[in-house]
Amino acid sequence: MRVLVADDDLTSRRILEVILTKWGHEPTVVADGPAAALALEQPDPPRLVLLDWNMPGLLGPEVCLRIRKRETDNPPYLILLTARGEKGDVVQGLDAGANDYISKPYDLEELRARLQVGARMLELQAEIVRGRDALAFQAAHDPLTGLLNRRAVLEALDREVARAERERSALSIGVCDLDHFKKVNDAYGHPAGDEVLSAFARTALAGTRPYDSVGRHGGEEFLLIAPGTSGKPDDGVYERLREAAAATAVTTSAGVISFTVSIGVAGTWSGASATDLLAAADAALYRAKADGRNRVRYA
Repeated sequence: MRVLVADDDLTSRRILEVILTKWGHEPTVVADGPAAALALEQPDPPRLVLLDWNMPGLLGPEVCLRIRKRETDNPPYLILLTARGEKGDVVQGLDAGANDYISKPYDLEELRARLQVGARMLELQAEIVRGRDALAFQAAHDPLTGLLNRRAVLEALDREVARAERERSALSIGVCDLDHFKKVNDAYGHPAGDEVLSAFARTALAGTRPYDSVGRHGGEEFLLIAPGTSGKPDDGVYERLREAAAATAVTTSAGVISFTVSIGVAGTWSGASATDLLAAADAALYRAKADGRNRVRYA
């Protein structure tokens, strides 16, 4: 594990560097408080930290206070090294945000044990963050396609409509519906139909920009949100998606399946709500279906 050592005494730094390396850690050493704070404020800093109490520039507890003010999902585990043994000093260090302390001169076995405790706490913390992120992803994504689910994509639409209104910028959406999808399910079975849905999701994602949003609106219907586009034929975004879908052949356990998609497109206007935009795109989708499917129609 990467360990930051902050100590103004050269001999102490060298001893700790050798010991930590021997124990399998990757030490980074600095000689004063400001350097320690700077190292911990970098992207991907060491998360296990040994801080001497008395250092030039910033004391160990002052470094703790500074670091604890930063918002992060993965705060470092801070251990103060101090010759101060009074209870009030220990309390001061812990109140400043230190997780633990070791009195100087320290016993090497005690130091090793406390580092192991810190490493276990950091791993537990990381597991909690990973679990939280996994739950958040599941709550916002469709389990079949991996796209945003209906709730999440509609929330994204609300945000983009508000942004477009605030910044007076262009925004369009496309409601995409796979043509004759019921026939696919009837002819090939629902597992094959699921593979077709997943294939379209991959096709849609492949053609989007990092700031576009794609979600499963329900069943075989998908929603593409494209900031910066006008919702007119010269955009080309939606026609390219239609062409890509029509060129896709999905190899399933039931055979090779081709499919097409109809898309209804609407661009926002002053005062339009997300509901207004969806209604306009739905009306355009209805025209695309009525005109023979496998086409794009614009509101």
